[in-house]
Amino acid sequence: MKKRKVAVIATGFTGQQHTEAIRRIPGNEVAALVDPHVAALKAKGQALGVEALYTDYKRMIDEIRPDVIHNCTPNGMHYEINKYALERGIHVYCEKPLALTVAQGEELAHLAAQNHLAAGVNFNYRNNAMVQEMRARVASGAVGRVFHVTGQYLQDWMMLDTDYNWRLTADMGGASRTIADIGSHWFDTAQCAMGQNIVAVRAQTLTVHPFRKKPAQEVETFAKAQKSNYTLVPINTEDAAFLLVRFADGTLGSVTLSQVSGGHLNDFRLEIAGEKCALEWQQERCDTLTVGTREFGIQTLRTAPGSMTGDANRYTCLPGGHPDGWADALKNAVSEFYTSIENGTFAQTGMTYATFADGARIMKLVDACMQSAKSGEWAEVRE
Repeated sequence: MKKRKVAVIATGFTGQQHTEAIRRIPGNEVAALVDPHVAALKAKGQALGVEALYTDYKRMIDEIRPDVIHNCTPNGMHYEINKYALERGIHVYCEKPLALTVAQGEELAHLAAQNHLAAGVNFNYRNNAMVQEMRARVASGAVGRVFHVTGQYLQDWMMLDTDYNWRLTADMGGASRTIADIGSHWFDTAQCAMGQNIVAVRAQTLTVHPFRKKPAQEVETFAKAQKSNYTLVPINTEDAAFLLVRFADGTLGSVTLSQVSGGHLNDFRLEIAGEKCALEWQQERCDTLTVGTREFGIQTLRTAPGSMTGDANRYTCLPGGHPDGWADALKNAVSEFYTSIENGTFAQTGMTYATFADGARIMKLVDACMQSAKSGEWAEVRE
């Protein structure tokens, strides 16, 4: 069987993780890596065992003609790269967000559909086995009538005024930071688990450092910041946000988002409370799901093939006691994307991975949050 040629654009943390995920899925070959930083590109190429290395994504696409690209670049580059690939008949799997503006996102979703191409956005948390278990239990009625949905996504990597990253700039990061960066993950995961969209939001944002110290050299995401040789720059994006949400059926929820909460590395939590039980999933313990009832208190379930509910079984492949982790959820997401290409089902609605249409709607949700933060009122998510 001829292997599918895949190119990964950008070789930082995310690009490396995508490369490993691709290689775990039979039938794929990482045929090329792209990164404008020559020294880093050569080092990553050697470490990952990829010989075809390019500093220009256009040249790579025109010469290699990959079947699929994985776009792992900073946010501000997503639109132009996605569009260039789609116009040349290449399937695209892109890191979130899909683009910087809703108009760009909608254009890309339309272009993918028009050219009959698979186009996915990497909201990988929905493809965790226990998130799928939550979804299956809510859908089956095991939770009963849902009372409310709550959660948080807390990090501390932007806690200090010396913490600086490309995500802080409008041209690369966009108008929103914390909501767009981590809130979008919570939105997608909550919508997946609930089986319905968030239709309205009420938001308040907080910027704790009006100025930050930009180092002379670029700092990779999650890397330690320098303490000297910096420029003081104004900050126009939020460090934290406090949100109320309303789902399509009227169910209310709340979520706290922060990139400045000390000691919280990637503390994503989602709880769905209903008349029969409450389900809680924590990303940092992602192979477990807690079920809370009046009769039995808190019970903890673990992933294991054959013990999950319905389709959730296919998201776990290790024996019980062997934890499914973050990288496994990413592999699941990428695998679902490639399965839709093989089966020719990617144009159908209700894909198990987030499509470009899903990504565009999440951008509308983020825009509604920013609108609400300015007005102080509820904002409807534009359809």
